[in-house]
Amino acid sequence: MASSEDGLFDADRPAPLPTDSPTALRDRPSLLSSSLVGSTNRGRVVQALFDRGPSSRAELARFAGVNRTTISGIVQPLLDQQFLVEGEPMPAGDVGGKPARPLWFSPQSRPICGILLMPEEVRSCLVSLEGKIEAEHSEPLSAHLSGADEVTERLIRCVSRTLASAKRSPLGLGVAAGGMVDTNRRSIIAVNLAPVLAGYPVGDILARRFNLPVQIDHHPRALLVGDRWFGKGRGMRNFAVVYTGEVLGGALHLDGHLYRGLSGAGGELGHTFVQVDGDICHCGRRGCWETIATLGWLRRRAREAGLPDPDGINSQRLVALAGDGAVGAEELLDLYARNVAIGIANLQQTVAPNFFILHGDVVGGGSRMVEAIARHVRRLVPSRPGGEVSFETGDTEDRAALLGAAGLVLSDLLHFPL
Repeated sequence: MASSEDGLFDADRPAPLPTDSPTALRDRPSLLSSSLVGSTNRGRVVQALFDRGPSSRAELARFAGVNRTTISGIVQPLLDQQFLVEGEPMPAGDVGGKPARPLWFSPQSRPICGILLMPEEVRSCLVSLEGKIEAEHSEPLSAHLSGADEVTERLIRCVSRTLASAKRSPLGLGVAAGGMVDTNRRSIIAVNLAPVLAGYPVGDILARRFNLPVQIDHHPRALLVGDRWFGKGRGMRNFAVVYTGEVLGGALHLDGHLYRGLSGAGGELGHTFVQVDGDICHCGRRGCWETIATLGWLRRRAREAGLPDPDGINSQRLVALAGDGAVGAEELLDLYARNVAIGIANLQQTVAPNFFILHGDVVGGGSRMVEAIARHVRRLVPSRPGGEVSFETGDTEDRAALLGAAGLVLSDLLHFPL
C-alpha cells in the first residue's frame, strides 16, 4: 500500500521534527498555531464522541459550550469524508422540533493498523473507529532468529497481509512494543527477553515500507491507551493499568494525560524496587517488582510447594487448585496476590490514581484473584477521603494492546496530548 488517502487528518498534519534534533526532545509548544486551531477543535469534538457515545449536534454543542452552528461546521466535513455517520432520528422531546440524529463513527471510515511486537511474535490487525478488530495476522519470533533482518522480514510480511485486507488506506500504523522504547525516535531501546530487538528502529522501517504515519509505545502504555479510547478507562481523567504475565508492567493516566516521561523513559513500573536485596531481575538489578509478581516467580514457588505441573501453572490454574483444596495452593494464591498488591499500593500511595484496570495473567484468576489483590491493597494503603481504590479487569489476551496501538495513531490524529 503506497500512501495514505488525502483527507482531513492528512492535510493539516505538521511536518515531523527530525528525531536527532534537540527540539524533538522538548514538549510541544503550549500555544496553537492558527493552522492547528481547526484540527484541534475537530479533534475535541471527536474525543467527546468517544467519551460520551453517539451524540447529536445539540448535545455536542452543549457539552462544548458553543452554538449548534459551530458544531455543524466542524462535523459536516467529517460526514462528507465518511469519518462520521448520522444515526436514525431520535424521538423529539416534549418541546417538539426536528428529531435529532446522533452522530457516530462510520463503518466505512478508514481503519487504523494496530501492531503488537513482542519477544515471541508479531501480530497485526485492522481496528475500526468503533473499536472492532478485523484482519488479524501473526508471525512467530524466537530467540533463534538470525538477526534484525529476519525480524523485519516477518514484521513486514505480517503487516502486509493485514493491509491487503483493508478496503481503504489506513489512517496510520500504531505499534505496541514489549520492551523499553524511545517514542521520539520510534525505536526499541532494549527487550530483556529478546536481545535481537535492542536498538531496532521499528517506526522508521514501517514508515519507509508503507508510507503511512507510525506511532510506537511501550506495551503497558498501549494497554492504557486502548482502555482510554475503547475500554473501561473511557472518559476517565485518572486511572492506572497493571499487566502481569511472563513480565510485569504498568502505566498511569493522570489528570487526563498518559504519563510517559522524556522520550518515553518513564513508567517502567515493573522495575520499581520492592525488595532492596531481592532476587536478580532480567534487567540485571535486584528486587524489582517483576521478580516477585510474574509467572516465573509463581512457577518456582509452585514447584517448591509440590503443586502438580508447576511449570504450566498460572493464575487460572492456581485458583482452580485452591478451589479443589490442593495442599499449598491457597497459601500460594494469597502470597502471589499480595506480591502484585505491593506494587499497586506503592502507585496508590505515590500518585493516587484510585482506579486500576488489571490485564494479563491475573485476569484469568477471575474474581477470586482480583478480590485477593484488592484486599491486600486496601490493607497496605491507609484509608483517606477521596482515596477509595477500585479495580476492573481487562483482557487476558492482547486485544487491548492491539486496540491501544491503534489508539496511539488516533491520539496523534486528534492532537490529543498523551
